[in-house]
Amino acid sequence: MNARQRVLLGLLVASIFLNYVDRSNLSLAAPIVQKEFALSDSALGSLFSAFFWTCALLQLVGISGWLADRFPVGLVLASGLFVWSSATILTGVLSGLPALFAARLLVGAGESVAYPCYSRIFATAIPSEHRGVANALLDAASKLGPALGTLIGGALLATVGWRMFFVVLGVASLAWLLPWLRWMPRIEERGELKSQGPATVQILAKRSAWGAFLGHFCGNYFWFFLLTWLPTYLVKERGFDQAAMIRISSIAYFAIAAATISAGWISDRWMRAGGSATRVRKTVVCCGLGFSTVILPVAVVRDPRVSIALLFVACMAFGAYTSNHWAITQTLAGPLAAGRWTSLQNGIGNLSGIAAAWLTGVVVERTGSFALPFAIAAAIAVAGALLWGIVVEEVRPVAWEK
Repeated sequence: MNARQRVLLGLLVASIFLNYVDRSNLSLAAPIVQKEFALSDSALGSLFSAFFWTCALLQLVGISGWLADRFPVGLVLASGLFVWSSATILTGVLSGLPALFAARLLVGAGESVAYPCYSRIFATAIPSEHRGVANALLDAASKLGPALGTLIGGALLATVGWRMFFVVLGVASLAWLLPWLRWMPRIEERGELKSQGPATVQILAKRSAWGAFLGHFCGNYFWFFLLTWLPTYLVKERGFDQAAMIRISSIAYFAIAAATISAGWISDRWMRAGGSATRVRKTVVCCGLGFSTVILPVAVVRDPRVSIALLFVACMAFGAYTSNHWAITQTLAGPLAAGRWTSLQNGIGNLSGIAAAWLTGVVVERTGSFALPFAIAAAIAVAGALLWGIVVEEVRPVAWEK
């Protein structure tokens, strides 16, 4: 990559870091918010799911992908960040459960354009042989966001309270706009390319698209289960105090990020050594999700040290998966369809956030235990490995019909 591409990648990595800080901050504040508003577990799960309704549906119906493909992609991403950062600030200002729910809907709406924009930029401006590392860095930042956000947020919560916690994080995110408006990509309007690009029905007709859509749903279910419920699980079921919860959650997210970067670097070297995209990307993705099932005994092992060790192993396996799955999508879709394909895939993938947040709350409330939710997450990870490995066909650019 040249110097400008590296600067561009650095700013995109920073944006997804802020993206995940802002989407995960409610999980960190959840024990306090739940107590202050006297929320049941199912009500807390519904509040967690609010973000995913708008984030998923705006992508699923094609609005986010259309914006990324139709308008200057740099300005679309900047507008999305402005919306979600402002909504994060409002989360700390507003009072009452309905107002909090509305603010989280707005955070989801702003963040819905992020991944369609990333894929369009990557498919256009990042060479294929560098996309493993590029996607790994992007995904690592999505895990470092919750990791560092948990550490820094824990200190903020202890000193300024949960309301100012949201305000500070929202203002920090807005500061990203200053360098972005200077360095954002000047991708020309697609005019001619737009007329050659596939219709949405052509994307939906591809077997590989559905393998990627549903495989992404399964992988995201595992991630959003951890992102939304891990802090609450550690406090309520394992009895850790706030400081221990923050430490363990941060290490888990760091483990995912470290594994992501390592797997992305290894996969790109493997491809440069002659490995095919199909063999390299699928091997890493399927093995990563398959070994994520180590999470199954986490909730039933009595020894907390063994339980936490298994949690970290499962997180590292999941990190290997996340390093390559977007590289598969970007190769299949190509520049002509990257925005819309990603919008559909991430829309379906984010529906898992609704399912994981709500279903876990209901099951925990009825059973009084996290054992079944952990088992569900492991089973869905296995299904995801099969979808990526069997339903997704050869990893090469689709020859779109005009």
